[in-house]
Amino acid sequence: MYPNILRHPGPTPIPKKVQLAMNQDMISHRSEEFVQLYRETTERVKPLFGTNQDILLLPSGGTAALEAAAVNTVSPGEEVVVITIGAFGDYFVSICEKYGFHIHKLQKQWGEACSAEELAEFLKPLTNIKAVFATYNETSTGVLNPVDELAKVVHTQTDALFIVDGVSCIGGAPAEMDQWGIDILVTGSQKAMMLPPGLALVSVSDRAWKVIEENKTPSYYLNLLSYREWAEKGMTPNTPAVSLIMGLSAVCDLIEEEGGFSQTVARHELMKNMVREAMKALKISLLAAEEYASPTITAIRTPEGLNLGEFLAHLKKQYHLDFAGGLGPLQGEIFRFGHMGYCFPSDILQAVSLLEAGLQDFSYSFERGAGVLAAQKVFLQSVSR
Repeated sequence: MYPNILRHPGPTPIPKKVQLAMNQDMISHRSEEFVQLYRETTERVKPLFGTNQDILLLPSGGTAALEAAAVNTVSPGEEVVVITIGAFGDYFVSICEKYGFHIHKLQKQWGEACSAEELAEFLKPLTNIKAVFATYNETSTGVLNPVDELAKVVHTQTDALFIVDGVSCIGGAPAEMDQWGIDILVTGSQKAMMLPPGLALVSVSDRAWKVIEENKTPSYYLNLLSYREWAEKGMTPNTPAVSLIMGLSAVCDLIEEEGGFSQTVARHELMKNMVREAMKALKISLLAAEEYASPTITAIRTPEGLNLGEFLAHLKKQYHLDFAGGLGPLQGEIFRFGHMGYCFPSDILQAVSLLEAGLQDFSYSFERGAGVLAAQKVFLQSVSR
């Protein structure tokens, strides 16, 4: 039985060290052992967020953490701006609609980022905006929003909170929450964090805590004030994902063993460049412009003349190479090559080589080996520096 080569944008492969950590004997979530694990692990995760604020751990998927960010800061009828550049920006729209917020939707074409200038123009006629929601890394398109620049605009033109979905990039992309002025930053366990699904991580600025303390929208399981109160005791208000937190500690070990988070970020940037240069060499178009290309996932247009569904199914059946298809209006138009978390340059070379084999099977016209050679060139240039 051949192993599945999972090159999805999440869930992603799990390192053996993390698997072993999660297989440890269970401990009580009200024990001294857990208190030590919780405090040490959340402290070690802070550099991935670029914050001195506490990291709160929710036993949930990333979507629940996005909902928590919304319901804890905004009340029904209050005005918000949602910047959406794809499927997961639309998640924020749906969440805000459910809670009865007055939404101003800044809609960008899928495959594009939102510029600071566009946001500044959009905000000009608006008043009384309570929060601006944005996606840092849009999983559906492989586009990285310039959230550092967007944060400046938000805080220059409004008193709103800036709330960011970092689910598909925290752990693989630079993040400076405190320095950039992000008020709430959220991520999930199953992507660049190298864990199975089921754990969400949230960090909240002092500005946002003041708003949360005054917010009257009721919530129970997603009440961030409750999580803050229990975090002071090194615990969570409800039963946490104990095994995943054990795994998260091992993730921190792996990042430290790599040479620190800056090296992890550099590896993701390298893999992004390897994939993009390989596709260019194979004459296959990319969706995102170079300036806003994601370091964790690349959206690749359907090779000319191919039926994408048949091609992806063939790659999985014949070569055990598993890519993700497109979402929404991009279904059938793109496939998504995940290169985040427990993924290395050798994995990119393997995936590109098998992709080429599939292209040959479908009689796609290209110079054989060109993609692998282009990716290898990028890798060797990085090694020689």
